[in-house]
Amino acid sequence: MERHLHENGSRVVQQDDNYDTVGSVQTNVADGFTMVAVGDVILARPLTKYQHPGFDDIVKILQDADATFGNMETLIFDIRSFKGSPQAEYGGAYHISLPELGPDLKAMGFNLMSRANNHALDWGLEGMRETSRILNESGIIHAGVGENLAQAGAARFLETIRGRAALVSFATSFKPMSRACDPAGEAPGRPGLNSLRLAESIVVSPEMLENLRQVRDALPGFKAGGKDPSRVVLRGGTYKAGDKPGSSYEADPRDVADILRNVRRGKQFSDFCIVTNHGHEPNWSHEVSLEPPDYEQSFARKMIDAGADAYIGHGPHLLRGVEIYKGRPIFYSLGNFFYDDLRTPAGADMFEAYGKDPRVDTDAEVTVDEEAKGYPTAEGFVGALSAPVFYESVVTVSRFEQNQLAELRLYPIELGYSMRFANRGIPRLVSGPQAKAILERLQTLSKPFGTEIAIENDVGVIRLTPTSP
Repeated sequence: MERHLHENGSRVVQQDDNYDTVGSVQTNVADGFTMVAVGDVILARPLTKYQHPGFDDIVKILQDADATFGNMETLIFDIRSFKGSPQAEYGGAYHISLPELGPDLKAMGFNLMSRANNHALDWGLEGMRETSRILNESGIIHAGVGENLAQAGAARFLETIRGRAALVSFATSFKPMSRACDPAGEAPGRPGLNSLRLAESIVVSPEMLENLRQVRDALPGFKAGGKDPSRVVLRGGTYKAGDKPGSSYEADPRDVADILRNVRRGKQFSDFCIVTNHGHEPNWSHEVSLEPPDYEQSFARKMIDAGADAYIGHGPHLLRGVEIYKGRPIFYSLGNFFYDDLRTPAGADMFEAYGKDPRVDTDAEVTVDEEAKGYPTAEGFVGALSAPVFYESVVTVSRFEQNQLAELRLYPIELGYSMRFANRGIPRLVSGPQAKAILERLQTLSKPFGTEIAIENDVGVIRLTPTSP
């Protein structure tokens, strides 16, 4: 195992028989290395200049870490000089923030942000590029989008006093036109995000599958023979039999191989590698969404085996369970961190989707409708986000000693659900019954992964027993 010892700002390399000359999958940071990870950052304005109740306590946690991560789910630009436009294909809402947000996030303590998500191209390539420029100028390392797939998928690196951190970002929930690709022959590469494509199958009872097969066989033009007897493909949907109705997913092996390579490369050039995934699956109901999709546990473990020191999920806007695998944290979803959703402008397509008239109605009224109904899809509106549970989450603090996760602290937060809509979405630490309810929910969600979370003074705590190197 390789260890980097930081003495007077220099790096001394020690290696033993377990370390190869290319790189090691072992965590390799100095004692006391701390990672703070939070979920979705949906924010329309800078915050640090104002006195938001309890927010200073959150900022202190963010600033005290070596690596502070969040999922950047908004675009940053000045609409007055912007040369792009709202896209016809967007992530369900047009997320936008003021240019001052970049420096403000840096002042809060953020230094790592993922960019691969369904909102990455809400405002086209111009919005993606302008956001990159502002984050670069603000000194925030970000990953997940680029001018081609190689750039979008590559690890990006943060230098800290306790080691070099890498970030690999990808999304399973994205719009088809936002997916990046590499050059092929004379065809240039395509800008966009780093994607993990999933093939979805709908799990039904064996009796229902047989009924679907009969419907398929009766359709005009259907030709029998050579079909998989365990599946039925009908009008673009794939169905298979199973005991638990719902959605089942299979990850595209080409995308998996590409991501694994980027994780391996990221770890070879760093001491600590973070892998982050933005996904909404499954999306049948919010009760089902409390559990990760069926592909994700084995996939997250593959990331750890390839060298990731932490796997961070976000996207469903709800907390999911925590797993500790080989001494590394896997967060299946960290929910919302900022949910300041009163954004402007909204874009004409959004007004139309919610039956609003931009000559009469306001952007705020469109947003309130969106929260109540959810995002528009071909099947109707899904995923309403107006319940109090979407405004509750945790701030996670992972501390490493002797190259191992020593302690994971989970600080329960609430995002001002009871406040006036325009003032919602800003986190504060909670205590008493609300803290207990959030942490007990997380205990229940984490139990299937064998994770034990103690509750001490309104904080969730996971302590690990050190193992021999």
